[in-house]
Amino acid sequence: MEKNLEQDIIVYTKELRLPTFRRNYEPAAIEAARERLSFEKYLHGLLLLECEARSENRRKAQIRQAGFPQLKYLQDLSREDLPKEAQERLPVLERLEFIGTGRNLILAGNPGTGKTHLAIGLGIKACSEGYRVLFTTVPRMLTQIRESRSKKALTLLEHRFEKYDLVICDEFGYISYDKEGAELLFNHLSLRAGSKSTIITTNLSFDRWPEIFGDPTLTAAMVDRLTHRAYLINMNGKSYRAKETRKWNEQ
Repeated sequence: MEKNLEQDIIVYTKELRLPTFRRNYEPAAIEAARERLSFEKYLHGLLLLECEARSENRRKAQIRQAGFPQLKYLQDLSREDLPKEAQERLPVLERLEFIGTGRNLILAGNPGTGKTHLAIGLGIKACSEGYRVLFTTVPRMLTQIRESRSKKALTLLEHRFEKYDLVICDEFGYISYDKEGAELLFNHLSLRAGSKSTIITTNLSFDRWPEIFGDPTLTAAMVDRLTHRAYLINMNGKSYRAKETRKWNEQ
């Protein structure tokens, strides 16, 4: 290939942001000549590579921006060790139809039964399918709400919170809240009620939520908002983490 032509291709592909095209146009041309492919098939192959690379980069970016503490995939779940109700509902949940219809998912049960793993796995799959996802713990979310309010930036935080297709709120009920904290949390979660999906993981059954929110009326309203048309999964069972620890020690 002529030197000037090669330089122009490099310049143009940089300008058009086609890095995969730039890396592959020469080996693809050699392959096309060997296989006697038409120009259209050669060009189609290059464009396909570029599109696939962009799709993969977009998927990775969405997973990174979601803020998952660890990358826990659904395929890594030991499904037979999940609580029975989770095993039965998972084939439906992993289709992610609940996100499209704006339905919530509540994973409630004792520690170590796979609640967070299941929530993150669903979140990563949602990212891979183009949904915008946020992972947060409830204590962290409440801290952000208070800090944003003090900086007069609460409206901006609320606007972003409403836009996510899926929000995962982990560790719901790990700590108790004062009246102000409970009201802030209720108002923030209510922004998504009935329109966007939220996954809640909690160690406490609903009848114990008044212990952490204090106000029975506010607690009843919060439970009503979160559980309306929601999937409620009983995650009580044997500790998933304890079994993994035993296996690790045996090895």
